[in-house]
Amino acid sequence: MTSLIQETDDAPAVDPPVPGSPLGELDLHLIAEGRHEQLWRVLGARVSRVETADGPVTGTFFAVWAPRAAEVRVIGDFNAWDGTRHPMRRRGPGVWELFVPGVGDGALYKYEIVTDDGRTLEKADPLARRAEVPPATASIVHTSDYRWGDDRWMAERTARPAHRAPLSVYEVHLPSWRPGLGYRELARELTDYVTDLGFTHVELLPVAAHPFGGSWGYQVTGYYAPLPTLGPPDDFKFLVDTLHQAGVGVILDWVPAHFPKDDWSLARFDGHPLYEPEDPRRAEHPDWGTLEFDYGRPEVRNFLVANALYWCEEFHVDGLRVDAVASMLYLDYSRGPGAWTPNAYGGHENLDAVAFLQEMNATVARRCPGALTIAEESTAWNGVTRPTHCTGDNGLGGLGFHLKWNMGWMHDSLAYMAHDPVHRAYHHGEMTFSMVYAYSEHFVLPISHDEVVHGKGSLVSKMPGDWWQRRANHRAYLGFMWAHPGKKLLFMGQEFAQGAEWDHERGPDWWLLEPEWGAAGDHRGVRDLVRDTNRLYTGTAALWELDSDPAGFAWIDADARDDDVFSFVRRDAEGRELVCVSNFSPVVRHDYRVGLPRAGSWRVVLNTDALGYGGGGVGEDSPVPAAPVPYQGQPARASLTLPPLATVWLVPDDTDTDDDTDTDDDTDTDDIQKDGSRA
Repeated sequence: MTSLIQETDDAPAVDPPVPGSPLGELDLHLIAEGRHEQLWRVLGARVSRVETADGPVTGTFFAVWAPRAAEVRVIGDFNAWDGTRHPMRRRGPGVWELFVPGVGDGALYKYEIVTDDGRTLEKADPLARRAEVPPATASIVHTSDYRWGDDRWMAERTARPAHRAPLSVYEVHLPSWRPGLGYRELARELTDYVTDLGFTHVELLPVAAHPFGGSWGYQVTGYYAPLPTLGPPDDFKFLVDTLHQAGVGVILDWVPAHFPKDDWSLARFDGHPLYEPEDPRRAEHPDWGTLEFDYGRPEVRNFLVANALYWCEEFHVDGLRVDAVASMLYLDYSRGPGAWTPNAYGGHENLDAVAFLQEMNATVARRCPGALTIAEESTAWNGVTRPTHCTGDNGLGGLGFHLKWNMGWMHDSLAYMAHDPVHRAYHHGEMTFSMVYAYSEHFVLPISHDEVVHGKGSLVSKMPGDWWQRRANHRAYLGFMWAHPGKKLLFMGQEFAQGAEWDHERGPDWWLLEPEWGAAGDHRGVRDLVRDTNRLYTGTAALWELDSDPAGFAWIDADARDDDVFSFVRRDAEGRELVCVSNFSPVVRHDYRVGLPRAGSWRVVLNTDALGYGGGGVGEDSPVPAAPVPYQGQPARASLTLPPLATVWLVPDDTDTDDDTDTDDDTDTDDIQKDGSRA
């Protein structure tokens, strides 16, 4: 094969490949171009069987990108950490390789890098598939022999576009959800818990290897290695597989915005800035004391794009929630005057980061059908979920994400709920403003880990009033949230109204649900509400099918500020309706007139004030008659008794909310009683 690598007179000499090397000349060319989409198959450590003159030999190929290193050696427990015994061969532009006979799965190793100024560095492998348990920092040779059982799930997950499908996400920090459990134990307990509560997906805080638990996984040192404290990589595959076989999707938090400065990891990897920009003003992340990636360097962009594919292809994950996108998009993010340089056009947009995100999203969409990408983007960037080939007002193509976290809705709605009801009339717009921009992107409504730490309080503790009122507000808010356009995300512990902030070492306060605790019934009631709300949600296409289409939502009354009441209708593609009425005042509203989309009989399918949820049991018995009297722009009118601090959902009495939506949810919503009990 003719070499695709063109050497110049001053280029360092390269060595011929070892027979059987996974690094072919085309691979080296693609690495140099930044286009090797399965980078993990050729870099890192790979157990191989090599034919030699003396017969077949089993060992491990090691390969690493370190372009400015003077020398690279492999060190490990197989050579007493003596690098002089295993110097690597230079292969192509910046890639080093070595085959070490006799080294197999489980061997510990690092790279010993001799810099061009004579220093010696010991570095973990950037593409290691397994890492040591912290505080140890070595990489581990790993070959997977896992056999998947989720063929049906993988084949069927492409059935419906994300923005037209039900998506109810339980956000989990695996190390603290049940402290002490590994991936295999979590596979059983987490799957049972999530399926019982009716969530369609789990979203896992970053599971890539990280040395400091207090970072919650957001300071990654091993981008290709699952967190070793919970078990080996195949155990994580078992967790994903178990969730899939139970009908639950898996989304991972992914952190391509920054990485820590640990001297054994990516920082100044070959003695110079490599994964980070050369310009220290561009390299330093001002908020977290970390380093930013150099998105303009093809090999770095390749490292990240391939990493996104790695989790989707090797671990079958169903989506990536990309952390801190805003910090990537703006050159002046958290930087004052003089601390940043504009782009080539004089603007503050990071054009390299834009190109990277577009490439990543397009590549995941092409190679991994059904896998979602979700942006945590906290500004009004134009076109986060617009296709990459469609140019927007900013002159740039869309970023190509499937969904975006609606941080504005989260901020405004939580601010409204924090007000004492006597003051809510003056803040009514905080609950309605989200519909002004609801169709500008495909949104997720997130009540995430960020909202229940650092003094912000848990969801229920944000609410005003005594314990009863706080729980009532909490339940009413969840009812409003699940009916509002946008996919849903709820962080662990909030499903049972945990009062304390999340602690990454202790996790949720499960003891609140134990019968010995006097208020256990209060917490179980909130959890029962979440379970029933999820089942109604997944079985009611009006609540999700047209989330991104104005035809799927209409206000009935957006201006009842003096009553602290919001009412609206949701519709599916066939015109089937669900009406949501939320009363965020602490008084019962008798004979409260509400316009309805049609005359006839309606029934209450959800009442967050039901006795079974810990409420007062106030509300309408079904059926609710609607007279053919036009009211509030609707063709019919009904008089309701609105419970205090509560949300009710109504559907026409001839509507089966458990429709044929292929959700595999066999719960008949008629079995959910007005008091929250089961028939």
